[in-house]
Amino acid sequence: MHVGMRIPGRMQRELGFEGVVNWASERGLGSVDVPDASAQAQKQFRDAGLEIGTVDFGIGGGLLNKDGRARRKAVTAAKKRIRDTARYGSGVIFFCVEPGERTQTRGESLDLFEKSYPEVIAYAEEHDVHLAIEPYPGGGPYYPNLGCTPETLRVIFEIVPSPNLGICFDPSHFIRIGVDYQRLLMEFGDRVRHVHAKDTELLADGLYNYGTLGQSSGRRYGHGEGWWRYCIPGWGAADWRWIVARLEEIGYDGPLAIELEDDRFMETVELNKEGILTAKDFLEGILR
Repeated sequence: MHVGMRIPGRMQRELGFEGVVNWASERGLGSVDVPDASAQAQKQFRDAGLEIGTVDFGIGGGLLNKDGRARRKAVTAAKKRIRDTARYGSGVIFFCVEPGERTQTRGESLDLFEKSYPEVIAYAEEHDVHLAIEPYPGGGPYYPNLGCTPETLRVIFEIVPSPNLGICFDPSHFIRIGVDYQRLLMEFGDRVRHVHAKDTELLADGLYNYGTLGQSSGRRYGHGEGWWRYCIPGWGAADWRWIVARLEEIGYDGPLAIELEDDRFMETVELNKEGILTAKDFLEGILR
């Protein structure tokens, strides 16, 4: 295992892709997750002595669109991204299983999943590419995404049992929706294809004021709902020593990719850098 990172939006805008890659290499990060795979990006990483982490899918909710023509278009786009990732990327695609419409029920989305994803994953098998499901539940009030609960993960893997479909383990999302992240890692450990190093702080005063319904007006945190907020590892509820030990036992040997969504470090590029390096120091203190 090594410590890597996703690229915060502010860093991407102000430093540019090549600037971020060079900074990450200079600071001793092992990999960076990329928005897409290309020959140019591959060369930049090679020149910097850095690994590509995951490649973003970039398909959106097209694969779970109720319109059959939209699903076919998304399948074609998905296959292209798989080919590009096989040629230029790390062989792992990161994605959310999001619906075509945010008001779609998860039951409706599971029915549509069966129509489109088996073909996509079969194509990924042919190209030795793995897809890693991000457990982000989607925005409120519907929280429509699949793959953020044990229930929907079990159905997904029943529909597509292929080992080329796995998960991006991110305890922050499980903590905020009340799912036991430790039990989930033990159940789905053989499906871990990537790890996001992000945490969630639970706020007792916010829980008292807003309950789990969140704030009715205003916004306490840009990445939170008043009673919880995303934070860097070491500041939240996740036990990273336990997580790293279990990942070692499972045999995971990929990145712990720092995903910076901690409001304490979001306002400037310098704060972005500080947050990533603080998280890196914490995680490297745990890794063997």
